[in-house]
Amino acid sequence: MNLSLVAAFVPTAFFVSITPGMCMTLALTMGMTIGVRRTMWMMAGELVGVAIVAVSAALGVATIMLEYPAVFVVFKYAGGAYLVFLGVQMWRSRGRMALSFDNANMAASGKMATPVALASQGFVTAIANPKGWAFMISLLPPFIHVEQPVLPQLSILVAILLVFELASLVMYASGGKSLRNFLEKSGNVRILNRIAGTLMIGVGVWLASS
Repeated sequence: MNLSLVAAFVPTAFFVSITPGMCMTLALTMGMTIGVRRTMWMMAGELVGVAIVAVSAALGVATIMLEYPAVFVVFKYAGGAYLVFLGVQMWRSRGRMALSFDNANMAASGKMATPVALASQGFVTAIANPKGWAFMISLLPPFIHVEQPVLPQLSILVAILLVFELASLVMYASGGKSLRNFLEKSGNVRILNRIAGTLMIGVGVWLASS
């Protein structure tokens, strides 16, 4: 693969990944409520979703998907409704995602969200965003030479994209954790839940209306 194309793709992938969006807002929210380590499960699901979208976009599958927007309807509305539900629960300081006044006891009693549920949230948010598909269509093809083997080129580009995506997710989740620590010191756990809940509701509405 042409090294000049790789060099040009690196800053492009960086700015695409670092830009605030649904998944970054979700990472920020989960960093606030469940911490960076547990948010890694959501990140894993989101990265799988991003990889599928990127590969499909490069292979032309996304063009077909975008011509039939009904494909996204079930994912969009089901995923959006679930995120809104979680946000309302968090706003009311209830549910598995909300930060309790004693999170240690909460974790010990097994009432926190499961890894599968967290990974599913990340996956659905990434895969059900039509704007993400459209963006990948415009982002990847210019960096691929059709006269050369596509798989090695695509592997390199997707790997670079996922590295920046993971770094950005960790950064946003860490920012959420820092905000949580600040509010916890002030004893404002309820305020923290309401901030996180509002952000989660926003992501759900964003997903459903995109």
